[in-house]
Amino acid sequence: MTLIQKLAVAYGVLFFAVVAVGYVPAFNDASGNLFGLFSLQWYDDLLHAFSGVWALVAAMLSHRQSVFYFRLFGSVYLFDGILGLVTGSGCLDGGIFINGFRSFDDIEFPVRVFANLPHIVIGGFALWVGFVLAKRVGDRLAAA
Repeated sequence: MTLIQKLAVAYGVLFFAVVAVGYVPAFNDASGNLFGLFSLQWYDDLLHAFSGVWALVAAMLSHRQSVFYFRLFGSVYLFDGILGLVTGSGCLDGGIFINGFRSFDDIEFPVRVFANLPHIVIGGFALWVGFVLAKRVGDRLAAA
């Protein structure tokens, strides 16, 4: 199992943990928002679980599938985070289509940053793994 495949397994575990944390009362405020920031619905849990399953399946299939996962997944997640930061609505949960652009009176900038930072960091790191680290690992595999 290559480093990229191991990282895909880690992403799978991460996403299952994200789903599980949403059901721990200590992490939810009185309004049901995770960490006081995220209002997660069943379809968010489904999306996170799917992301985890996809990561694990890619890791078990091959190095190449794991690289593909990080490239595609990272692109989509980073885009969603940046869109949420700029517009106040993401695309993966359909928010941009349901709520459209939200003003800073509706969602203040610091809240936007903290609400979208997980997708930006997770997506950005996935892109780095898929495009930068995968090339280094691939070069080592080809040389072996």
